[in-house]
Amino acid sequence: MDATRFPLSWPTGWIRTKYRHRAKFGKRQGFQKDRLSVGDGLSRLTGELRRLGAGRTIISSNLQTRGDGLPYANQGKMLADPGVAVYFHLKGQPRVLACDKWDSAADNMAAIAGHIEAIRAVDRYGVGTLEQAFAGYTALPAQAASWFTVLEFDQPPASFDVVEKRFRELLQKHHPDRGGNAETMAKINAARDTARQELVA
Repeated sequence: MDATRFPLSWPTGWIRTKYRHRAKFGKRQGFQKDRLSVGDGLSRLTGELRRLGAGRTIISSNLQTRGDGLPYANQGKMLADPGVAVYFHLKGQPRVLACDKWDSAADNMAAIAGHIEAIRAVDRYGVGTLEQAFAGYTALPAQAASWFTVLEFDQPPASFDVVEKRFRELLQKHHPDRGGNAETMAKINAARDTARQELVA
């Protein structure tokens, strides 16, 4: 995995959330006005990763990190990009989970922790296995080509409007519903998301 702890390494092919919301996880049941701190979210996430048996864990975010690579627990500021991605190995397989739905990194960590807890329940109930539950969360290799190469440009275009036009053309050509390849389409989607971040002020 070529993920960095800081800054955020968003997983290839994962769509970004356009409009974020305030989560209602809360520190205590029934006290949802108390916002989670980074330390609260981190504690929930590392606890669930430990119970899952995850190894080689990288928690990637835009939070400043300590010497051990984990985010400082006392960071209180809101980030422009509060997304969190967790890269890890489970039974030898690389996996990734990511969340940017909520407006704070602490809440996104708590959301991933809650998701892991739900997946562990699949295994406990005997309806499925952890391998089945995690089948869709394989960590893809880092995208080798630049976003503009994936979108079939020789160099970065001057405006995002040009990117959108090319994206629509590639959508017609590569969408799985039109006989295209899902992995190729995921790379094209990720490239457009990166282009938006770079070209749209």
